[in-house]
Amino acid sequence: MSRFLNPAKIGLLALIELYTNKTVPTSSILDVLSFITSHLIDNDISSSALSSSDRWRRAESTVSLVISISDFEKVLMPHTAASGMPGRNLWYVFLRRLWMIDSLDALHEFFENCSALLAKTREELRRDAETGIPPPAPETIQLSRNSPFGAFVRRSQLEFTRLRFQDAIELWKNFVKYRQTTAAYYRKKTPAFQRLSFDSVLLDGEKEWGQGVEAIASVAYGDMLRDDPNATMPVSTDDIEKLLEFQIDHMQKYGNRIPLEIRHQFHDLVMDSYMVPSLSHYLSYLEAWRAGDYATSFDYLHRYFDYTMQNRDRSFYQYALMNLAVLQADFGCHKEAIAAMLETVSTARENRDMTCLNFALNWLFHFGRAHPEVTQELESKSQLGTGKESLAFLRSRAKETGTWSLWSSALMSEAKMCLSHGESVATALEHLVRSSQILVERNMKNMVGSQLSVNIALWDRLGVTYLSATTCEVFLQCHARHSIFDDALKVTSRQASMLALKGKYDEALGKLESLDVDSLRAWKPSQYWHKFRGIIKLRRDLHHNNLNGAELLLSQLLQSKNEDLEPDLAFVIDTLHIECLVRRGNIEDAFTKVEKMVAELREENKDIALRVRLLLLKAELLDKCGRPQKAFTIVVRAANVAWRARLIPYLWPAIGAIANILSSLSEFEPAIQLLHAVLPRSLECENSAMTARLYSHLADANVGLAGKMPPKSNKRREYLMKGVEAIEKAFNHYSSVEDINKQCEMMAKKATIMKVAGDYVLANDYAAAYMALRQGAAQLKI
Repeated sequence: MSRFLNPAKIGLLALIELYTNKTVPTSSILDVLSFITSHLIDNDISSSALSSSDRWRRAESTVSLVISISDFEKVLMPHTAASGMPGRNLWYVFLRRLWMIDSLDALHEFFENCSALLAKTREELRRDAETGIPPPAPETIQLSRNSPFGAFVRRSQLEFTRLRFQDAIELWKNFVKYRQTTAAYYRKKTPAFQRLSFDSVLLDGEKEWGQGVEAIASVAYGDMLRDDPNATMPVSTDDIEKLLEFQIDHMQKYGNRIPLEIRHQFHDLVMDSYMVPSLSHYLSYLEAWRAGDYATSFDYLHRYFDYTMQNRDRSFYQYALMNLAVLQADFGCHKEAIAAMLETVSTARENRDMTCLNFALNWLFHFGRAHPEVTQELESKSQLGTGKESLAFLRSRAKETGTWSLWSSALMSEAKMCLSHGESVATALEHLVRSSQILVERNMKNMVGSQLSVNIALWDRLGVTYLSATTCEVFLQCHARHSIFDDALKVTSRQASMLALKGKYDEALGKLESLDVDSLRAWKPSQYWHKFRGIIKLRRDLHHNNLNGAELLLSQLLQSKNEDLEPDLAFVIDTLHIECLVRRGNIEDAFTKVEKMVAELREENKDIALRVRLLLLKAELLDKCGRPQKAFTIVVRAANVAWRARLIPYLWPAIGAIANILSSLSEFEPAIQLLHAVLPRSLECENSAMTARLYSHLADANVGLAGKMPPKSNKRREYLMKGVEAIEKAFNHYSSVEDINKQCEMMAKKATIMKVAGDYVLANDYAAAYMALRQGAAQLKI
């Protein structure tokens, strides 16, 4: 197998020759040069702006060009030749040039004549002037030696001179086979074309050898011209290495697996090559890792670094350890991952590899945040240090070494830490702005997804859901194509979660279904996607009071809850489990689970928002037991923490719980004042269930105040009607999320109020509507 040359590259050289000879018309120059350039230059500038499926087309076109000459036909067939052959298209002219190479000697001449395509050096021009050779005409197209085309021509010449005779023969045979598919077309256009025109030696010797020429052709070419099924593809080492680098770069950059079609084509190419590059083992490792095959990925990783470090001593050992740590962490071997990454830190320090050292420290910090129970022992030994100390060190090191991605990442982590600890929102915004400035100045488009994810979380905490939804849409429309798929998956899941809170379950599931199917072939994204779909369906089943279906989904989600690296996702599953227990009437087990979660969060020092949410859950459970006053200190503490941390989506429910406690103490007027103050702001959160609960509390307070008024007085009726109005709004919000139980509860309250007010007709109507809702709920269960 040739190191660089193959039949496709001979075709590219012939096309360049046609261009320099001005055979290509002016109108076709752009298409022809674009085609040649796309196969010569490695970096595709526009690839980051393409969709996931389009990004792989370049690799597919490279494979296609190596396998078949049809790619040349697609480009050249629509264009006519510039001059000399009226009615002939550029495809015919290109084929005529290829068929003129009719022997191994002609192939040598073809490569020798490639020198004429290049601009002459000063020394060559001086020598030509001394010997009387005139300089080339000014209108002659000559390639600069340092241009992409010139460098390709020079390297092709050099690689051909380096070929052994056996390899040159193999290249010639592959070229004959590559070109042979065009014989039928060329025969129609060229009357002088004969059966043995592919080899002028056989054609000239046919008269002398007669029938023996068939035997000579069989000896020279074997079964190559008869479509031998066991024949190998004409692939060079350079093609294999470029395809490997391209695939590895895209897998690491976007987090996707290789499309099946390209994977099969590439496998055929590697099998047909005489030498398998060690990089192919790393590609196999990435593919097995993305597919979730731990044993195979582990084997290929060891195989790759065994080959790689044979000649490179210990200089790349830290990267082997780093890959091993990331692999083990992904498959749940957390202690082994920590040990491997700590050894990576030691080896990187020893080898003075600052890039690897900074990455390892950054990874250890984020891993410690996600799994504090694993790194708790290490922090006491000062190997990792506290979170703030680690971030300060990483930020200073990144600034010193000019590692912009690490600097930006450290600033984003500081912003996250500020939010999770309930510190100043202004400080978090300052860190985000500084991080954004680095991303914009350094044009790091691949990190915009992480930046906007923190922004989305910030707007959520501030209760401005519209800005959060807008940021999601901006990312998906403008930045998703530059980012890894995990960012797009999480932002889309956030959008789906917002829609589910409004009761738009089908639209939420549609958002998840719209994600790229090929990208979801990777193991981790696929698991996350399936679990998030399960959470949305679980929420819908709970609201429909389909508890059997909800418990089935819960059993599946709870089994794999500990495998999730996203603590927020695990927390959502736990809260939905508590809601299911409450709907079953199992308050005691729900209370036990809440207490257990509170203890866990206190030990691990998790996000303050999660702790506030648990306090509110505890208060709700006490209210369900008919003892809301016992939750007074709990909800006051929750409101205090939520206000200091600016956790607006939790502040309004806490105020609502305080109002409910005041109503239970017959302090109806203060309760109404509190609820009137928070209800308009709660609508900004776009959480229908939360707003409905606040309206329900308002209705209770108004009805309680009506009870203090004299019987049959106007004031009494006024407050009763205000209660009915609040219940109607609560019913509408519960209807939007399809919460059947709460709809029935609101309808029962309306019927009771109408009965107290003496309007028995409306009371009967509401009672009938209540029964209809119950029947509808029974049908939904079926």
